[in-house]
Amino acid sequence: MAHTDANATHHTQKMKGELNALIVHLREDIDKVDDPQFKAMFETSAEVLGGLVKAFTHYKQKSEAAWKA
Repeated sequence: MAHTDANATHHTQKMKGELNALIVHLREDIDKVDDPQFKAMFETSAEVLGGLVKAFTHYKQKSEAAWKA
């Protein structure tokens, strides 16, 4: 099966949506549990996933050297 830019764009957009939904879910759950370590873990997880969303954006924009090849 041939891979096209349109196909890659579709998949990156879909994954960005999934990651963003998970980020929202993590941040919503932070206030549901009264445990500082839990809160830190969920906030850290949301931040890490935010970095992945940024990487997907850079891939789409070809703004990093690794994506320009």
